[in-house]
Amino acid sequence: MNADDIKKVCILGAGAMGHGIAEVALLSGYKVVLRDIEQKFVDKGIQAMKENFEKFYLQKGKITEEQLDKMMKEQLEGVVDMKKAVSDVDVVIEAVPEVMNIKKSVFKELDEYTKKDTILASNTSYMSISEFAKVTAKEDKVVGMHWFNPPTRMKLVEVIKGDKTSEETMKVMWDFTEKLGKVPVRVEKDVPGFIVNRITAPSGALFGAILDQKVAEPEEVDATLMQVGQPMGAYVLFDYVGLDILSHGQEYCAKVISPDYEPPKFLKDLVDKGDLGMKTGKGIYDWSAGRPQIDMSKATDKIDATDAVAVQINESVKLLEQGAVKSPGDIDTAMKYGMNMPVGPFEMLGMFDDLKGRLEDIAKKYNKEIFAPTKTIKEGKLDEFLASFKK
Repeated sequence: MNADDIKKVCILGAGAMGHGIAEVALLSGYKVVLRDIEQKFVDKGIQAMKENFEKFYLQKGKITEEQLDKMMKEQLEGVVDMKKAVSDVDVVIEAVPEVMNIKKSVFKELDEYTKKDTILASNTSYMSISEFAKVTAKEDKVVGMHWFNPPTRMKLVEVIKGDKTSEETMKVMWDFTEKLGKVPVRVEKDVPGFIVNRITAPSGALFGAILDQKVAEPEEVDATLMQVGQPMGAYVLFDYVGLDILSHGQEYCAKVISPDYEPPKFLKDLVDKGDLGMKTGKGIYDWSAGRPQIDMSKATDKIDATDAVAVQINESVKLLEQGAVKSPGDIDTAMKYGMNMPVGPFEMLGMFDDLKGRLEDIAKKYNKEIFAPTKTIKEGKLDEFLASFKK
């Protein structure tokens, strides 16, 4: 099988990520089945797709009425029945809730109902592709395909190799991702969080600790970050992603990587109250009048904005040490396209005269071992290590 053989795709889950991925596939000319567990969810997803096509494509002259009509009536099918949804498709991309038991249940059904050569892809943000694959009889066809929100605008797609994912499957999904107009980056080992979410996990823990330890207020931190060129403050981004999603990711990292990732108290309290960020109108900030406007005069010296860069570089080195990624360039590409960063972690190395010392200070200040310098940095061999990837 190769990418040219892919004609029909099923997206499982009609929520924001699912219908967004479906939009990309439709615009790329594929036949798409959008499936969810109830008709009302399917209908809501399709309606959102139609509105997006009209607002962002039709009204801007990017597509014609005829093209829109063809996509919605000829290329797209909304389905509830799982067997009907997946029995004749070439690729399935699941975008169901980030709950291991739910995902395993889905993959069991996919194993039963799909064709022998159908590729089964997961849009999970953190969870093990290999675990999903174990419940199927075709582990070589199970792969990670991690998109970023919103799928229509974000370019990066991480293509993740499970323990038994075949090289053929990896190549097909790489080529398919390019055909969708996206930028694929390979993840060679099934590590929690893959590239972008794994690298941002320690900085997320850092920003959680800053609030829990009352080092600074959210707006002070966000103003400071934006003052040095960040397009969005850390806590605005938390709200944008969804505090429940952030909390679930941190809980998973706490289980499989380190207890240091346990969600901070302020985050647990907000999630318990149902204040989940932008989608509920309130989270760390009030979103009732739209995206919160940060008062830049509140920038502070209570924190050093480059601490977050330091812990991200540290985590990036860990991924290279583990063989999860082939090169530092892949990490920089992933972070630039996945986080809309102007430069990647390794392109920011020059701002640190003593990275080892900085990491030791951060680890001591916030009492988290995850911030301590990794082996290569601790031994003073980072330049030599990075140079080895250029040979």
